[in-house]
Amino acid sequence: MLNRRQIRIKAMQIIFAYYSEDKPDVVKYEKILFESFNRFRDLYIALLLLPGEMQAKAIEKIEAGMNKKLPTQEDLHPNTKFVTNNLVRILANSKVLEKVSKEIHIRWRDNDDLLRSMFKSLIESEDYKEYMASKERGFEHDREFLLRFLRRELINFEHMHDWLEEIGIFWNDDLDLASSMALKTLKTVKESDNDVELMPLWKADDDEEEYTKQLFRRTLALGAESEKMIAENAPNWEADRIATMDMVILKMALAEAQTFESIPLKVTMNEYIELANYYSTPKSNVFINGILETLFSKLQSDGKIKKIGRGLIDA
Repeated sequence: MLNRRQIRIKAMQIIFAYYSEDKPDVVKYEKILFESFNRFRDLYIALLLLPGEMQAKAIEKIEAGMNKKLPTQEDLHPNTKFVTNNLVRILANSKVLEKVSKEIHIRWRDNDDLLRSMFKSLIESEDYKEYMASKERGFEHDREFLLRFLRRELINFEHMHDWLEEIGIFWNDDLDLASSMALKTLKTVKESDNDVELMPLWKADDDEEEYTKQLFRRTLALGAESEKMIAENAPNWEADRIATMDMVILKMALAEAQTFESIPLKVTMNEYIELANYYSTPKSNVFINGILETLFSKLQSDGKIKKIGRGLIDA
């Protein structure tokens, strides 16, 4: 499920693209924003499909060994522990995953070289060797191996990062959260299950989707006013000398502070400084911290920032 940090990151990326265009269309970019969330879901599903792809490569390897003209004892009596891994089999035979796989934009089989490289990395890993050599059996044992494989091997596989970057500029930013969702999904599967239950992007009973819309729309609606305030309170800086990403982050923070009465100012401040740490220049966090402290104080004095709820009034 999407969290607010991921929502802020996505909105920041799309708003940055919006301000980088000469004559941007608000409706168009809002559609792009929500499409980016759908692409994130594609990655989450693709990660759940990968164990099945690795199983298919393992079966290919076993069949190739048995079909050799002079097969070895190992070829004739292969270790089938991975291909019979109970959790992998549930994923590989999942009707839910089979259905949604036809709708996503990541297709592992479009890059067989990548799959072969990933499988080679898998079977050469210490985790795989230990798992295959272990006499232990059982669903939990199978699950623990698969979770370790995803955490240690898959998520850090450099060639996959390169490929994801080629097919979409934001895939790599999504990888951490998508993998976290995939791991949570695998932890919910029971041995008696015939299929997997996918996590939704949005909770049915929360307002995250509305939060996303309002953050995007209000940032743009207040954009000119926010830029004027920033320029007036940025000592020794003209507005056009402030890095575009810094300006986007500041505008978003100001819009969030004025729009969402239930989000404490400290939370807004910390979240956007964290974005600056990761996505902007080395000194941006200090600059942004100073500007936001000044402007939040002024907006509170002017009655433009109002917080409701216990613990929020003075936050």
